[in-house]
Amino acid sequence: MTWNNYWQYFIYEFLGSQLGEDWRIQSKCSRIRPGGQGQSSRSEIQCEGLFPIDALTELREEAFDRSEKLNPRGSEIYRVSKRPSLEILPTMLLLLQVLVSCLWLSRSEVVTSFESSCPQFFFRETPPNEALEPENPAWICQCYKNQYYFATLYDRNRRIPVYSAYLYQPQPSRRPKTWLVEPQLMGPTYPKSMERERTLLKNFNVSLEQLSESQAILQDYKNLTGLNRGHLNPSSHHPDFSSGTATFTLTNIVPQHEKLNGGAWKNYEQQTMIRMTQGCNITYAVVGAVPGNNYIAKGRVNKPSHIWSSACCEVDTSHRKAWAVIAENDKNEVHLLTLGELEDRLTRLYRRDQVFLFDSNCPRE
Repeated sequence: MTWNNYWQYFIYEFLGSQLGEDWRIQSKCSRIRPGGQGQSSRSEIQCEGLFPIDALTELREEAFDRSEKLNPRGSEIYRVSKRPSLEILPTMLLLLQVLVSCLWLSRSEVVTSFESSCPQFFFRETPPNEALEPENPAWICQCYKNQYYFATLYDRNRRIPVYSAYLYQPQPSRRPKTWLVEPQLMGPTYPKSMERERTLLKNFNVSLEQLSESQAILQDYKNLTGLNRGHLNPSSHHPDFSSGTATFTLTNIVPQHEKLNGGAWKNYEQQTMIRMTQGCNITYAVVGAVPGNNYIAKGRVNKPSHIWSSACCEVDTSHRKAWAVIAENDKNEVHLLTLGELEDRLTRLYRRDQVFLFDSNCPRE
């Protein structure tokens, strides 16, 4: 009996997070079953790595336990040969791992809807309604190191977020220093996980012009007067360093009045939120920015007229509470509102349909 079954798996950007900025790997793995009578009974999995030319300079090969390991700078890609029967189990586990990796890596970060991709960041899995959607939106499930940490509706034309939604889980943690961008705003073939600008420019054949057409870049926020980079979703509202680092994407940033960002708004984020969430079991936050009439970076990035924040908290299965704030983006003042008052205020500011930020089971009064 002749078997001609080839199971092939393509792993795009294989082990990219472990290899770091200097490497880009694409690997092809095939499982080859034995052929006709008299041929070897061994079942093989073979992987071929496709490397950039300069990556081959430090590539070395070593054999162990009937396996070959390609080891570029300590990161491992395996070409494995195992015998059938009892030894087939590790092989099948490896195949399963490869298959799961392929399915995971194929998940897109820029998605068609939050409901189908990352609904966990919204109360009762219900995002704000369409009244806030810009002309050219992008729905981003914010991914860092293959994990979703929050959701952002992004305005491609104005190059600012409309809102970011997340779970409020504050814990002391180091403040990240790295700023990131969203590769898939350039197209779905780029990595799904946020990256540093220089990583994309160096390893993915991306030009700064190409990147800047899709979103704000670091250069847009240099040499600002009276403004700085303001988080919608702040790193201080997250439980560890990785989740905090994920908030340092420029798709979560707006030009914010410097005194507001370091004054009344900071007080709301770090003190008022702690006070308001007393007794809450889980708190859903949606924080946004209303587009204004002014721009920075030679007209590339919009300066919002207002910054707002809203929260819906579940005390238990039958009790909820909600609150909201809004601030003009040229004053160091924050106004506490009910959820219903904020929704009505946003409706007037956007001059469109009635705004609803949460599911109807969240109290408006």
